[in-house]
Amino acid sequence: MRDFASLKLLDKMERLFTALGVDYPLMRRILQVKLTMDSRRVPTVIAQTSAKKKGADSNEPPKDVNYFVRSLWLYALLGLILVPLVVMGDNYMFQMALVFGVLMFLVTTSMISDFSSVLLDLRDKSILHTKPVPPRTIHAARTVHILIYLSFLTGAIAGPSLIAGAIRHGLLFLLLFLAEVVLADMLIVVLTALLYVLLLRLFDGEKLKDMINYVQILLSVVIAVGYQVVARSFEWMDLQVNFLFQWWHAVVPPIWFAAPFELLLHGERSAATLMLTGLALFIPILSMLLYGKLIPVFERDLQKLADHGAIRPSSRHGRFADRAARVLCRSNEERTFFRFTLNMLKGEREFKLKTYPSVGFSIIFPFIFLYSAFSDMPWQAFADSRWYMTVYLSGMLIPTVSYMMKFSGTYKGAWIYGVAPISHRQVIVTGVLKAALLRLFVPVFAVQAAIFVALFGARILPDLAAVLLAMLLYAYLCFSVLNRELPFSHSFEGASGGGGITMFGMVLLIFGFALVHLATTFIPLGIWIYAALLLGANVLVWRRRGPAAASIGKNTAAG
Repeated sequence: MRDFASLKLLDKMERLFTALGVDYPLMRRILQVKLTMDSRRVPTVIAQTSAKKKGADSNEPPKDVNYFVRSLWLYALLGLILVPLVVMGDNYMFQMALVFGVLMFLVTTSMISDFSSVLLDLRDKSILHTKPVPPRTIHAARTVHILIYLSFLTGAIAGPSLIAGAIRHGLLFLLLFLAEVVLADMLIVVLTALLYVLLLRLFDGEKLKDMINYVQILLSVVIAVGYQVVARSFEWMDLQVNFLFQWWHAVVPPIWFAAPFELLLHGERSAATLMLTGLALFIPILSMLLYGKLIPVFERDLQKLADHGAIRPSSRHGRFADRAARVLCRSNEERTFFRFTLNMLKGEREFKLKTYPSVGFSIIFPFIFLYSAFSDMPWQAFADSRWYMTVYLSGMLIPTVSYMMKFSGTYKGAWIYGVAPISHRQVIVTGVLKAALLRLFVPVFAVQAAIFVALFGARILPDLAAVLLAMLLYAYLCFSVLNRELPFSHSFEGASGGGGITMFGMVLLIFGFALVHLATTFIPLGIWIYAALLLGANVLVWRRRGPAAASIGKNTAAG
C-alpha cells in the first residue's frame, strides 16, 4: 500500500500518541488502509463532470489515483470568493465575520457531503471491534482520519484568502487567520458530530441517508452559484460598516472568530471584543473535549445506519400517481410504467445526487441572467423587455434527466422487461418520460412561470405556453437521442461520461428553440403560430408507435 505524505508527517507526533495511550503502529496501519480506500472515491464536486470509468467497465487495472486530491483545485477555485472580503479594507469585524461565515458553511456542507463516509464509517464496528484492537486506538484513528481530510479541505478553501491576507495585511494577520481556521475546524467537527448524534437519535438510518443526500445536492448548487458570486463580488462590496454589538452575536461563531482580529490588529479592547475573543478560543477547545466523551455514544448510535427502516407506502403519493396516470396516460401499460417511474425517482438516492443539481441549476440560471439585465436598465424598460426568454434555461435539466433515466442502483432487475406483456416499446418511453417531466421539470417551470408573470405581466402567458410546448418536444428529442436503452437497466458505474458531445449538442438546442421563439415575437400573431406548430409536433411524436415489444427481451439480454 502507498505510504501517504500525511502519515509521514504524523510520524513526527508518535510520542504524543503513545503518551495518550494509543498503539501508534496499529493506528498508523488502520489509517493507511482507510486512506487507500478513500482515495478511490470520487468527490461530489467532480462527480458531475468526471469522465472516469471504473476498472469494472474496462480491461485496464484500476490506477492508484487520489480523486479527492485532484478535486482540491475546485475547492480552491470556490475559495476565491473569500479573497475580496479579505483584501478590501481593514474593517476586520465585518470582513472576517463574513469570511468565517462563508468558510464554515462551505467546509460544513463539504464535510457532510463528501466525508459522510468518513464520519459515518461502519467498518470500524464490523471489522476492528471484532479484533484485539484497543478502543482508544480505534477512536484515535477515526479522529485523525477526519482531521487529515478536514485539513486538506480547509487548506484548499482558505488557501487563496490566506495568501491574499498575508500580502495585504502582513505576517501577524496570516498567523492569526491560520490559528482561527484551526479553531473553526475543531468546532465544525464537533458540531457535525452533534448533528449526526441528534439525527441518529431522532430518525432511522434511511432518513439520515436521505438528509445527507440533500446536503450533497445543496453543495453542487452552491458550487455553481459560487462561481457567479466570485465574478460579481466586486460589484456589490461595500465594507464601510460600523459594528454594534448585540446580545445575539454571542451565539454566532463567525463573529467570535472575527473579534481577535480587532483585538490584536486594531487594539480594540472593549468588553464585547474580549468576550467574543474568549468564545473563539475556549469554545472549540471545550468542544473537542466534549467530542472525546461523545465518541462512544456516537459509535453506538451508528449501528442504526446498518438497519434499513421500514418502508411505509404513502397513500397520498399513491393517490396522486393514480390520478396523474389516468389523466396523462392513454393505456394501462403506459400507466404502469408511469407509476413505476415515479416510485423509482422517489427512492433512488444516487439518481437524485446525479440529477437534482441540474434541477437546482435550472432554477438559478434564469435569474442570474435576469439580474444582469435588471442591473443595467430601469424597471419599466425591464418589465417591457423580452428577457422572459431566459425561462428557456429551465430546460437545462432535461438532457441530464433524459441521459440518467437508463441508470439505477437496482439495474439487475431489468430482466422484468423481457418477460412483461408489453405491446410496444413506446409505452415504456412515454410512460417513463411523462413521469420524469411531471416530477422534475413541471414543478420548476411552474414556480418560474409564476415569478416571470409577476415580473413581466400577464402579456407573457402565451409565450409561457409556447415555452412549455417547446420543452415537451425538446424532452422527447433528448430522450430519443441520449437514451436508447431501456429505463433503469444499467449500473451507475457507467454514468460518469455524461453523454459527451451529444449532451452538449442537446443543450445548445435549447437556445435554438429560444431564438426561433424570439423571432416569432416580431411577427404579428407569430407566437400563436409558433405555439400551434409546437402543439402539432408534440401530438405527432408523442403518439407515434415505437418498435414492437419482441425486441425488448433481446435488448435486455444484451444489456
